[in-house]
Amino acid sequence: MNKKTFAAFVGPSVAMMLVFIALPLATVFMQSFHVTTPVTELIEIETCTPGFTGQVCVTKTETRPVFDEAGNILTDTTFVGFGSYEKVLALGDAAAALAKASWHDLMLIDFWKALRFTITFTLITLPLVLGIGLAIALAVNNATKAIKGPVIFVSLLPFIITPVIGALSIRWLFIGDGILTAGIEWYLGRDVSLFAQAWTLEVLMLFYRVWHVAPFAFVVFYAGLQTVNQDTIESAIIDGASRFERLRFVIVPHIMPLVVFVSLIHLMDSYRAFEEIVGFSSQAHVISLQWLTYDFLTPDDSGNRSISRASASAMLTMLGIVLILAPLLRRTWQDFTKGRI
Repeated sequence: MNKKTFAAFVGPSVAMMLVFIALPLATVFMQSFHVTTPVTELIEIETCTPGFTGQVCVTKTETRPVFDEAGNILTDTTFVGFGSYEKVLALGDAAAALAKASWHDLMLIDFWKALRFTITFTLITLPLVLGIGLAIALAVNNATKAIKGPVIFVSLLPFIITPVIGALSIRWLFIGDGILTAGIEWYLGRDVSLFAQAWTLEVLMLFYRVWHVAPFAFVVFYAGLQTVNQDTIESAIIDGASRFERLRFVIVPHIMPLVVFVSLIHLMDSYRAFEEIVGFSSQAHVISLQWLTYDFLTPDDSGNRSISRASASAMLTMLGIVLILAPLLRRTWQDFTKGRI
């Protein structure tokens, strides 16, 4: 392939990545170091009301935004350095909590509370998604042809459902007088409220994430199982290898690149958990880093948004994704370089 043909194929993709990924990322990075505030002015307003002997006038001072000729609010942008990062991290309060060795005080800070849940959510769901996805793939691969189609269809249903709709569906099953909550209450003989405390909410969100994402791992692993060398499997059987030994020494090494691929996709997606927070309405007890960024962008009572802190939160989230993906990316690069030798 000559250079012109290569450029024709790669050029559009590179251009789209620059416009829709690199440029917004650079913009968010720059916004995290600047704070934009509306320009205001003090105005004296005199209010008069009729009285017995005459008018009674009261003068008060109000702060109002300044508008330009087009009717837009004038703004002033100030460079604050790492000030927005310091506010998001709440370094002073975090240091005081650590000095007292108080986990409770640390969890009162929104960023560290969100970071704790995000990391826990990501690392717990990863092995469950891989294990359940592989188990389903092995079961379907060994099933008879008559039931393979229906089993694959049913297994893919959770992955087809829109994430927010899926989260809402699980929530409706357990909240209040939901069907499953009613069954649990009947079995235990007492009232149960799964949405009144943080740990039960987290369990439900973990369950939803595994239920929703495991079908994706199943599809990938099932496709990989179709490429396993059957001669190698038969040789292992002849040598007396058990099912577990064939799985450990033949199948898993063969699909290991797919395991790394599914892990990369899942880590990136789960570290940006957002649908679970919205679907389960868990903001009072559990929040994620992605939801924290969204919360900074939500206008307050005055209509102002913390764009600088939202940008800082987004950059910290991206840094966390890079750090958590680093081991897998390093392994992928090592496998790639070995393959070229």
